[in-house]
Amino acid sequence: MGKIHPNVDKYVVSRARALESILLEKGILAPDSVDRIVKQYESDTGPMYGARAVARAWVNPTYKQKLLTNSTAALAELGLKYEMLVVVENTAQVHNLVVCTLCSCYPWPVLGLPPTWYKSPPYRSRAVSEPRAVLKEFGLEISESCEVRVWDSSAEMRYMVLPIRPPGAEALPEDRLVKLITRDALIGVATVHAAQ
Repeated sequence: MGKIHPNVDKYVVSRARALESILLEKGILAPDSVDRIVKQYESDTGPMYGARAVARAWVNPTYKQKLLTNSTAALAELGLKYEMLVVVENTAQVHNLVVCTLCSCYPWPVLGLPPTWYKSPPYRSRAVSEPRAVLKEFGLEISESCEVRVWDSSAEMRYMVLPIRPPGAEALPEDRLVKLITRDALIGVATVHAAQ
């Protein structure tokens, strides 16, 4: 199966660029349309909704409870209508990891563009069979005393991790916390650090 590498697969990038060139050449695609869509999912919508929801949950216990029990209502408070998300909380006893073993189901509106490795067959199979080894390849070592739970996304249900608020970030306001939260932490392959 090989190791999971979070680096972008050069073959996939080459294919995407070739397809984009053909679509541009035939006039099917506007020159800036791909850039606009990528920008939207990279910085404007996707990951910002997930990060904003987590930051608000860290500073507001009522919102946290709503996010964990009714993510649709919690996300609606942030201006996003999304009805197929379950939020799972990391604790000192449980670490959560999200995968889609069937294909690559992923909550785009909440997390933005999926990383290439998320869609790769090695990640999809090994996240379930050897999650600790996969996490270690991402630089995340989980204590043996901590249970690792793997959540398998599907066409009907997607998952997002509510990471542990990092030590040293207790006094930070919500808007500063948002900047600490990465997409990888919302998938469960990373933790959040106070100094980023």
